[in-house]
Amino acid sequence: MTFSKNESLSRDELQAWQLKHLKETLLRVYHLVPFYKKKFDEHGVLPEDIKTLEDIAKLPFTKKHDLRDNYPFGMFSVDMDQIVRIHSSSGTTGKPTVVGYTEHDMDIWAEVMGRAFTMGGVTCQDIMQNSHGYGLFTGGLGFHNAAERMKIAVIPSSTGFTSRQLLLLKDFGATVLTATPSFALHMAEVAKAEGYDIQKDFKLRVGFFGAEPTSEGLKNEIAHIWGIDYHEIYGLSEIIGPGVACNCKHSNLLHIHEDHFYPEIIDPKTGEVLPEGTRGELVITTLTKQGLPIIRYRTGDITSLTRIPCRCGRTIGRIESIVGRSDDMLLINGVNVFPSQIEHVLSKQEGITLNYQIIADKKGYLDKLEIDVELDEHLISDDVSYLGNLKKELQHSLLNNLYINVEVKLVAPKSLQRSEGKATRVVDKRPK
Repeated sequence: MTFSKNESLSRDELQAWQLKHLKETLLRVYHLVPFYKKKFDEHGVLPEDIKTLEDIAKLPFTKKHDLRDNYPFGMFSVDMDQIVRIHSSSGTTGKPTVVGYTEHDMDIWAEVMGRAFTMGGVTCQDIMQNSHGYGLFTGGLGFHNAAERMKIAVIPSSTGFTSRQLLLLKDFGATVLTATPSFALHMAEVAKAEGYDIQKDFKLRVGFFGAEPTSEGLKNEIAHIWGIDYHEIYGLSEIIGPGVACNCKHSNLLHIHEDHFYPEIIDPKTGEVLPEGTRGELVITTLTKQGLPIIRYRTGDITSLTRIPCRCGRTIGRIESIVGRSDDMLLINGVNVFPSQIEHVLSKQEGITLNYQIIADKKGYLDKLEIDVELDEHLISDDVSYLGNLKKELQHSLLNNLYINVEVKLVAPKSLQRSEGKATRVVDKRPK
């Protein structure tokens, strides 16, 4: 079952749709957004030069700093009286990036979220507890508005106050949970500590999780603990917010809504477009947005793309679960390491949990990588030889998978700081 007929167009029909809307978008940004007119002119390309979808490679990229340089509304292509919603980043590393939505954009956002809910089998009979943050972050309101349009009852619990979240989850009988994966794991941990029987006390049957890269092991653990279908949802505010892509029940790959967001995979170093199936940086061009249309936006997210139709009947492309961000990648003595690779190895090891922290430092001229990981409180032992063997096993597995030596430090259960939003997994102490 699909939400929109556009999810299962033939490839020829979809490409015709994409090219038509790409041309319209290019004319729009060239004539209405001074930033793009200047950028296109500098690159010697006009909207009329784009005659095929492959020609999109002639266009310049848009980067996050371009939005900051045009703070707050310089990238908008409509007058402010047409903007009905504004979101922005926190601005902790500089000026915030600001995004604006027209009513038309809000309709698109609700539609792609509706597609995600349909992939999870969610209907108006469900009750959804929305544990994403509300406010300038797009997560909370993105889920909230779309659910209301589908007449799904929403509990706007937002983040934090874990004990109260569990109380609401139980007493209100929520059947759908939305949260970051790390917060879902934390909620389960607190539920056990407070004496809940997770399988009996809650009615959850499906969850939508995103906003941070997640290993297959952590997804499986969350699905198992809560007894739910796990759906990964991907999005970013610069494009629209959550709902850019989501996986259905038949695949771990995420359907990307190509009729609204044209995806490319590029080499993050050279900018060259890579063949289908090759892992690289995801670049997205919006095809139907009005308030903030964006051309070839470099997301920084590392993934791959396939256009092989899915068993569910959808023909739109699918992306691999985000491996990491190009700017989150650690370079350890010349080897590229993503946190999700480490999490994948940890998820295969018994005796530990997926609460961990990665610490990069320098020892002389060489990089040093340490992983602090909590022991499983049910399997904890004071047997020195057991702990020594567990540490050796982990270090051996990490060496075999990452090709680098890693120092593992086993720490007591619940000793690492918990996250109620996006988890901070990496501490890089190396001099910049």
